Amino acid sequence: MESEQLYHRGYCRNSYNSIASASSDEELLDGAGVIMDFHTTEDDNLLDGDAASPGSNYAMSNGGGAASSSTHLLDFLEEPIPGVGTYDDFHTIDWVREKCKDRERHRKINSKKKESAWEFTKSLYDAWSGWLVVTLTGLASGALAGLIDIAADWMNDLKEGVCLSAMWFNHEQCCWTSNETTFAERDKCPQWKSWAELILGQAEGPGSYIMNYFMYIYWALSFAFLAVCLVKVFAPYACGSGIPEIKTILSGFIIRGYLGKWTLMIKTITLVLAVASGLSLGKEGPLVHVACCCGNIFSYLFPKYSKNEAKKREVLSAASAAGVSVAFGAPIGGVLFSLEEVSYYFPLKTLWRSFFAALVAAFVLRSINPFGNSRLVLFYVEYHTPWYLFELIPFILLGVFGGLWGAFFIRANIAWCRRRKSTRFGKYPVLEVILVAAITAVVAFPNPYTRQNTSELIKELFTDCGPLESSQLCQYRSQMNGSKAFTDNPNRPAGPGVYSAMWQLCLALIFKIIMTIFTFGLKVPSGLFIPSMAIGAIAGRIVGIAVEQLAYYHHDWFLFKEWCEVGADCITPGLYAMVGAAACLGGVTRMTVSLVVIVFELTGGLEYIVPLMAAVMTSKWVGDAFGREGIYEAHIRLNGYPFLDAKEEFTHTTLAREVMRPRRSDPPLAVLTQDDLTVEELQGIINETSYNGFPVIVSKESQRLVGFALRRDITIAIENARRKQEGIMLNSRVYFTQHAPTLPADSPRPLKLRSILDMSPFTVTDHTPMEIVVDIFRKLGLRQCLVTHNGRLLGIITKKDILRHMAQMANQDPESIMFN
Repeated sequence: MESEQLYHRGYCRNSYNSIASASSDEELLDGAGVIMDFHTTEDDNLLDGDAASPGSNYAMSNGGGAASSSTHLLDFLEEPIPGVGTYDDFHTIDWVREKCKDRERHRKINSKKKESAWEFTKSLYDAWSGWLVVTLTGLASGALAGLIDIAADWMNDLKEGVCLSAMWFNHEQCCWTSNETTFAERDKCPQWKSWAELILGQAEGPGSYIMNYFMYIYWALSFAFLAVCLVKVFAPYACGSGIPEIKTILSGFIIRGYLGKWTLMIKTITLVLAVASGLSLGKEGPLVHVACCCGNIFSYLFPKYSKNEAKKREVLSAASAAGVSVAFGAPIGGVLFSLEEVSYYFPLKTLWRSFFAALVAAFVLRSINPFGNSRLVLFYVEYHTPWYLFELIPFILLGVFGGLWGAFFIRANIAWCRRRKSTRFGKYPVLEVILVAAITAVVAFPNPYTRQNTSELIKELFTDCGPLESSQLCQYRSQMNGSKAFTDNPNRPAGPGVYSAMWQLCLALIFKIIMTIFTFGLKVPSGLFIPSMAIGAIAGRIVGIAVEQLAYYHHDWFLFKEWCEVGADCITPGLYAMVGAAACLGGVTRMTVSLVVIVFELTGGLEYIVPLMAAVMTSKWVGDAFGREGIYEAHIRLNGYPFLDAKEEFTHTTLAREVMRPRRSDPPLAVLTQDDLTVEELQGIINETSYNGFPVIVSKESQRLVGFALRRDITIAIENARRKQEGIMLNSRVYFTQHAPTLPADSPRPLKLRSILDMSPFTVTDHTPMEIVVDIFRKLGLRQCLVTHNGRLLGIITKKDILRHMAQMANQDPESIMFN
């Protein structure tokens, strides 16, 4: 009974009956259109204006479509105005309106599906369109990821040489297909020629070293130059990681072209070039952007998603999961990454579809087999040796290092990116990329651990020393001297090769730390996962070797006495590299659950869940002590995007009236009256202001709230009415009421805009605590909220006002928030 009264008073949308019985989060979100500040007074009968007189000479224009023969015109849902309900670039969507539109569309389909076989088929197509679009997204993501992996490996090896027998083979494939390759010298074969051999005809000597050095720098600069030029000229949105923007888009923000076809093509090409250039970056973050581009493009094939921005974001959440699935070969980790890190709204239905998209993408990648090892991942570990309780101490220390590294990197990288934005240096992105690529190539070549592909470096650091390993990291004395079988004495004294490798790793660690700070944020596709993991893996391997030697020489210490007897296999340096990689990546991104799952899927090290959890949680605690923002949130704030982080707490005791506009020093709030404006006056208000929407009130004297009209909808409705209706003039009266009053015979045709009016805008009272207001904005994805006192309009709070107030309370620059 109460709902019927509210319905007739105009306080709810057409879907109110379903709202009253909502039982799920999605239905509750649909029901969020119900006004939060019900006010009923004797003025209610004024809201619809006077009843139309039968003698009225003019039918009102509904902002489009044919005029009705009476003043009771068709409802907006029956006669939609083209363009109304869409959004401008760099604006936030109305989650409530989008969900209500989808609910209405769903009701319409269900009501017609029993009318004919064709309507029933259409309803089935609509129901299955979600699974179809995530299937296509998974297929495309897996195929593109496989292509990128293969191309990046080939171009990375091109810096060192070429395969004469088959130009399209990389170094490893070239030598494994050769009949003259022995296992002991599996990295050397007659078919693979270095550039010094091809140009100078010699493989050894100072001349050949200088030639290889020169060609390495030449190819690195060529790849970097081509990548930055393609990005700058054809698709500026293809630069960077993409995850900060994906998070912002999933929160409801519109960035036209960021997920378009041109961005997808350029990002795919330049990602290969950027990785092959040797810059300190990875392809994992950009692969999420690539997958989301695929999801966005395929969503336009299905009206259910192309015409509804909220539904489209469900596809993008599933695409994010597919992106991480193919980036790391971790489908479960991809789903958790989408849930924990990027998605703003993640209902159970999206969880299932994300799981399916990740499955399809992983299956396609496994079919392509880009790594040639019949596995989804490159870093799979073969050892399963147990870890011991005392090792939690170095694991936690690695977590501390990861947290400190994360806090330092975020501050240093943001400071450099802010300087790039505020100085002339940022106006020359090509020069910056070339300069960074040149420094990287010149410094990287002499050190074998920085010269090689970063993914190969991580693989080598994760690997345990077996009898067939030829790495310097495995040159222990017992193996070199042959005095004892390799497997008889797992913990053995380090030889000169190991100590030499540790010095090189220390230099590589310093190099990676410095170059990653300056590389992330360049105008080329640049991911952060692999560089962060490389830094952690280097630190972890150094710590692992140190603990291994400590246990060998001091096995009678109380820490090692119980587990590390002479000849006992108790320390695995590769495990420390794994733990360090997870800790550093966690310190930078502040991921927890999804990160642990990604790492154990990435390596197959299910036995090492507890060490990974301990290190990741420690890195998060240490990092949070210096600032709760991860690198992606920091870049969102740097770019001024309107992202309201659900993980950020608001504990200040301010009230809505202290944050709302207008403030005492501001001009009065721009409002529209329901029946006192002409078309000319309405256009004047729109032209003189830049607001996204306007509250509609009964009159200047009453100030009683009627609804809220968006600027874009008003403009489109007026243009549409002028194009389709005769008699709409500048002095035509504009009505936001249901009925028109009696007009003189010589009056111009009135314009009715009630169909574009939101009759149930969200309102709070002026004494509402800001904690509640912030919570409402977060959970419902609002763009604005009106502030009332006893039902009379006082002001408005927008998402930008919320973010600026939170920044001000945190002693940050409130003017850094540029969009609403």
